[in-house]
Amino acid sequence: MNDIDLNNLLAFIVVARERSFTRAAAQLGVSQSALSHTIRRLEEKMGIRLLTRTTRGVSTTEAGERLYINLGPHYEGIQTELSALYALNDKPAGTIRISTHDRPADTILWPKLSKLLPLYPELNIEISINYELIDIVAERFDAGVRLGDQVAKDMIAVRISPDVRMAVVGAPSYFKNRVIPQTPQELTGQNCIRLRLPTHGGIYAWEFEKGGQILHVQVQGQMIFNQSVHILNAALQGYGIAYLPEEQIKPYVDQGQLIQLLEPWCPTFPGYHLYFPSRRQSSPAFSLVVDTLRYRT
Repeated sequence: MNDIDLNNLLAFIVVARERSFTRAAAQLGVSQSALSHTIRRLEEKMGIRLLTRTTRGVSTTEAGERLYINLGPHYEGIQTELSALYALNDKPAGTIRISTHDRPADTILWPKLSKLLPLYPELNIEISINYELIDIVAERFDAGVRLGDQVAKDMIAVRISPDVRMAVVGAPSYFKNRVIPQTPQELTGQNCIRLRLPTHGGIYAWEFEKGGQILHVQVQGQMIFNQSVHILNAALQGYGIAYLPEEQIKPYVDQGQLIQLLEPWCPTFPGYHLYFPSRRQSSPAFSLVVDTLRYRT
C-alpha cells in the first residue's frame, strides 16, 4: 500500500470532485482514456472499486466516498499552501482562471493580457467563456467579468471598461419597404432579432429610458439567438432589428451597413467589471492581472 502513486490519488480526488471524467481530464491536462486507465490502476492496486461509471456520469462507491472525504481536504490544503508560497515570490507565477463571455474576452481581456504574457513566462491565464451568471467560487475561478449591475454586492469589483451604451439598429435593406420606428412602442409589428438569456432561459426585454420614463419592451420576431455575434450577423443581412452594445455596431453604422434608431431612448449601463471574492488571497500574479485590466480614463 505504501507504493501507491500520489499522482493517482490526485487524479481520483479530481474525478470524485467533478463527478465527470471529461471535466477532470481537462483540469488535469490529460486524455480521458489516460485518466480512466489511471483510476483502474489505482483500484487494482487498492483491491477495491472507488468509482461507479454510468451513462449519466460518475459517482463514488462507499469506499470511494470515504477516501474522498478524508483525502479531499488535504488536497485543498496543499493547493492553498502552494498559492500562499507563490505569493511570497516576487515574480508573478501560477495560473489565473477568469470566467467571462465572448465580447469582453475579445475586446478587453485578450488585447491587454496578450501583451502581458510574454513578459512573465511563468504566468498562465485561463479564459473560460460562460454566458450564464455562474458562481465563480463554486466553479473555482479566480475572477469573473460581467457588467457592473450584474456583479453581486459581496464581491470586489474593478472596472475594466467604460460604460456600455445600447443601440437599436437595422440594415438599410430591412427598412427598404418599412417605416423606421420613432419610439419604442413602434417596435410592435417589427421583425426584431431577440436574445435568449442564458441563466434562466427567458427572452430579454429591450430596455429604454428617456426623461425619467423607463420602458421594457417585449419585442417579437422570427429569430432568437443566445449570442450577440449571431444577432449582429442577422441584422447585417437584413433579417430584422437588433438591440446591441453601441461599440459593437458603431463600425457598421459608420460604413452605412446599419442604420441606428431610437438614440434618445437608448440607455447606458455600468461598464464591464472584473470581480472576485473579498476573501480571495492576493498574489503577485493576480495583482498584476487586476492592474493590467483596470480601466483608466
